[in-house]
Amino acid sequence: MTNWSGVGTALVTPFTRAGAIDEPALRALVARQVEGGVHFVVPCGTTGETPTLSPDERERVIRITVEVCQDRIPVLAGVGGYDTAEVAETAGAVEALGVQGLLSVTPYYNKPTQEGLYQHYAAIAARTELPIIVYNVPGRTGCNVEPRTLARLAEISNIVAVKEASGNMTQICEVCRIVPDDFTVLAGDDALALPLMAVGGRGVISVASNIVPDRMARLVNAALAGDFAAARAEHHALLPLMLVNFIESNPIPVKAALVMMELCDEVYRLPMVPPSDASKAKIRQTLKDLGIL
Repeated sequence: MTNWSGVGTALVTPFTRAGAIDEPALRALVARQVEGGVHFVVPCGTTGETPTLSPDERERVIRITVEVCQDRIPVLAGVGGYDTAEVAETAGAVEALGVQGLLSVTPYYNKPTQEGLYQHYAAIAARTELPIIVYNVPGRTGCNVEPRTLARLAEISNIVAVKEASGNMTQICEVCRIVPDDFTVLAGDDALALPLMAVGGRGVISVASNIVPDRMARLVNAALAGDFAAARAEHHALLPLMLVNFIESNPIPVKAALVMMELCDEVYRLPMVPPSDASKAKIRQTLKDLGIL
């Protein structure tokens, strides 16, 4: 199985002015990630505005990402939802697209119990041989995967990691303490990547790496090598960018930054809209301070 340590970029989905997927821009964004040294890429996650993509569009985004990566780095495709049967069926279909793993967010809105979460992921795992990374983001979904539930899920052979975006460092510490050594814990928040790695985590699924793939890779590589002084220096330098990316709901700020960098057009799909003028000014100043603009 793929080693999911390192930086995985939660890819933005670029759109044309007409509202379609901007395939040339997508190819360029993915190529930039590969060249920037990230360890894997994640199409069709939250940052990719995936709830607004049709099934055909999701398949196309994944196919393009796989084509550009050309086995140079793994592709971890986002596959999630609140209907277990539908998610399991989609997981089986995505397996045929040539990806190396699946990122599956917890069911949102219907707020399952811990037993329901366990059964949900067990059902998905039974439909695919691909490794699955659990995505825990209670601020968006309304439910939290508790550490002991993760420990149970880790006993299923193809559930191999968690993207922990609870923002609760006490919980994150407990997760790192009780899961098996071969179960990978990844940060779901850029600002918590280094603290998580200090207690046993192995990297981050990153928003900031859309903008600075090389620097996020440098930060995480330093921490993986035990050079926490170098990792801290990069963390401190990039913290303003990590924070401004959430000045409004993700992926609004990161896409705005990519627009300013002339890497995609300023097109969102409702209910996402462009950031306010005040937010744009803060994003632009942050990019200038980092020497990006």
